[in-house]
Amino acid sequence: MAILLTGAAGFVGFHTARRLLADGHTVVGLDSLNHYYDVRLKEARLERLREHPGFSFVRMQLQDRPGIAALFGEGKFERVVHLAAQAGVAYSLDHPDAYVEANVVGFLNILEGCRRAGTPHLVYASSSSVYGGNTRMPFAETNAADHPLTLYGATKRANELMAHAYSHLFGLPTSGLRFFTVYGPWGRPDMVFFLFTRAILAGRPLDVYNFGAMQRDFTYVDDVVEAIVRVLEVVPAPDPAGYAGAGAALGPAESAAPYRVYNVGNQEPARLMDVIALLEEYLGKRARLNFLPMRAGDVPATFANAERLRTATGFAPATPLKDGIRRFVDWYLEFYGRGEAAAEPALAAGA
Repeated sequence: MAILLTGAAGFVGFHTARRLLADGHTVVGLDSLNHYYDVRLKEARLERLREHPGFSFVRMQLQDRPGIAALFGEGKFERVVHLAAQAGVAYSLDHPDAYVEANVVGFLNILEGCRRAGTPHLVYASSSSVYGGNTRMPFAETNAADHPLTLYGATKRANELMAHAYSHLFGLPTSGLRFFTVYGPWGRPDMVFFLFTRAILAGRPLDVYNFGAMQRDFTYVDDVVEAIVRVLEVVPAPDPAGYAGAGAALGPAESAAPYRVYNVGNQEPARLMDVIALLEEYLGKRARLNFLPMRAGDVPATFANAERLRTATGFAPATPLKDGIRRFVDWYLEFYGRGEAAAEPALAAGA
């Protein structure tokens, strides 16, 4: 198939593009290459994607409405995988406009492009952040997602609601994927595995929030890609019985529209202190810990119920954390090395 993939130079986008290309699809990758983190890492990912003859790249911002419209007008995309967004939770506290422009205005442009082009299926990235203040665990798609604790989470929930409106009004099949703390090789430098590895190698203290009493449902990137690829093939269909019997108690996961939302998580929360212990083991170096209170907008734990994904696709993430962390560390040491560059990562020669 011909597939448009936004966020192709990003962490999950890069891995997804490689998988789609390996499966024989042609991929048009879109990315703005913004400076939220080291652009050289994004360019290194793109360099590897450009080695494949089935890949072409378009540099563009999501909020470029004429540009996005022209892209859809030129391409006959059989699927759209929308992974591009302004990432990060803490960054949204000081840069709220970036999230509205990329995550809300940008998503509207993608929806409009799909609607006008008659795209058969839009798969887009949501986030476990939509659950916000929800304390009922494990998080299930039937749980309320009406109390996001950050603007990032609010924009992702807005994406889900916007997608539902387009599915209902225009019959656009949409599938939203609520990712739970994705990690692995080629990951983002602002994520915990990257930050902790860098600090341990540089001999700097690790900032450990909530005094270490944190749990996350860490999900290995290859499992996330497998979920994306499988969901691409499960095109939602209208279901006239979707509202039947629900009445005023209509739940978040119920709809008559061709609309679905799935959790993509490992279903096994890990303690942050256990993550640190594994990094120490694989790096062969002890960490210095700087315990701090909870950050604004953070939550003490996440825990995915991925049964809806398993039922729909026959797959749910299950990579053991110890295996995923070892693969990440192996990649990090190969890419950056152990030297002074580990303190402020720069691309290693020939990487």
